[in-house]
Amino acid sequence: MPITPANGRTTDNARPSAPGAEAGSTEPIMLELVDEDGVTIGTAEKLSAHLAPGRLHRAFSVFLFDDDGRLLLQRRALGKYHSPGVWSNTCCGHPYPGELPFVAAARRTAEELGVAPALLREAGTVRYNHPDPASGLVEQEYNHLFAGLVRGKPEPDPEEIGEIAFVSPEELAGLLEGNPFSAWFLTVLDAARPAIREITGSAAGW
Repeated sequence: MPITPANGRTTDNARPSAPGAEAGSTEPIMLELVDEDGVTIGTAEKLSAHLAPGRLHRAFSVFLFDDDGRLLLQRRALGKYHSPGVWSNTCCGHPYPGELPFVAAARRTAEELGVAPALLREAGTVRYNHPDPASGLVEQEYNHLFAGLVRGKPEPDPEEIGEIAFVSPEELAGLLEGNPFSAWFLTVLDAARPAIREITGSAAGW
């Protein structure tokens, strides 16, 4: 299970000036607030939506696999204000208001990992409430799940990602025993498993 550190590639974006701000801008990031059925009911600034007890908002999670059926994991950069330094799924985030979740998932995967999925398909939705004990922030999310394949070489943005690793189910089990993972990781992985198994095949073991 080789673990690859972020390569230090440079980007045209400056570091955000404050939590919840866009890279290179002082403008806050806005999220879509939704009801329990996933219907948009308004917007909120990103950080405020995560303050306890949290406000239900739209999110997405991506699971990409190589041709050997190994899952691409990322360890979130230590500089992130929310869940820094923990392992998580390939990519996750929030659509901009009015942005389709599929478009947001593909966009953010390219921004964080420097690679486009060779295949990306919907894998359902899941609603959850996960407090982050380290930061005190709360994930109240209606999460759109996506699974697919990656064949290009990832070039992770070091401001977003500290390390990446391709893991088999057995290697993932080992990582889970000795390393911190995001509070939402197992919830979204379990919800996406039916689509993951269709993509990777039974031999991959997911």
